[in-house]
Amino acid sequence: MKRKSIYLIRHGETDLNRRGVVQGSGVDSLLNEWGEAQAEAFFNAYQHVPFDKIYTSDLKRTHQTVRGFIRRGIPHESYSGLNEISWGDREGREPNTGDNNYYRELVNAWKAGEVNLAAEGGESPVDVRERQIPVIDTILSRPHERNILIAMHGRAMRVLLTTLFNQPLVRMDDYEHSNLCLYKINYSYDTQQFELEVSNDITHLLSIEIPQTI
Repeated sequence: MKRKSIYLIRHGETDLNRRGVVQGSGVDSLLNEWGEAQAEAFFNAYQHVPFDKIYTSDLKRTHQTVRGFIRRGIPHESYSGLNEISWGDREGREPNTGDNNYYRELVNAWKAGEVNLAAEGGESPVDVRERQIPVIDTILSRPHERNILIAMHGRAMRVLLTTLFNQPLVRMDDYEHSNLCLYKINYSYDTQQFELEVSNDITHLLSIEIPQTI
């Protein structure tokens, strides 16, 4: 039986994550010190896996998250199709009541089935799914890549997971995520089906020492 194991992770923490700033595809932020520690902890926990390829979005925070593996010489490809959703004109702004209410109402509309509704100046979940599908097709067209690592973003991961498991986009929020969480998914080329093995796992982060405060 031909199988592919997909290790799907969200990028490590950025300062904008910590401050509650909405960062989509238009905000190319960097990992903060804690995010770098998360990346190192994930590398230490999974460096034994014989990854054949690393796939990331075009955004720096995903590249930084898998830097340890790239430095080992594992082939790496980045695709804009894996970028975070564009949250539109309001992304990157300091949190405020107006924007918070806007995004809350937008997500509730998606949960109610309005998945074609785009953020102002941004994308809808349907838009994200449409740009992800060619990347998924490319990945699946390479059965010789038995173990792959994909680093991407929270909302984009939710879209991707519903696509892989042939679910409607209204199920996106069934898939919880946190910074540098892991979803492990197995794909069978015989049945052409995906199987979820690990969901939103962060046990690899337990090794991080919390800085002492005086």
